[in-house]
Amino acid sequence: MPKMKSNRASAKRFKVTGTGKLKREKAGRSHILTKKTPKNKRQLGTATLVDKSDAGRMKRLVLAE
Repeated sequence: MPKMKSNRASAKRFKVTGTGKLKREKAGRSHILTKKTPKNKRQLGTATLVDKSDAGRMKRLVLAE
């Protein structure tokens, strides 16, 4: 049986932390920034973790176990 391939689109969007959680960037920072507050834009720049309800599916795509 051939090796399982990871989903390349997902692998580029998510990184696995040292403890095995998935890190992601927030959406909404590319355009239409004039109506967003400086605080909102600043918080959109920080990475966050994938919610645990979605983490199992995302990890299967990224790691291809």
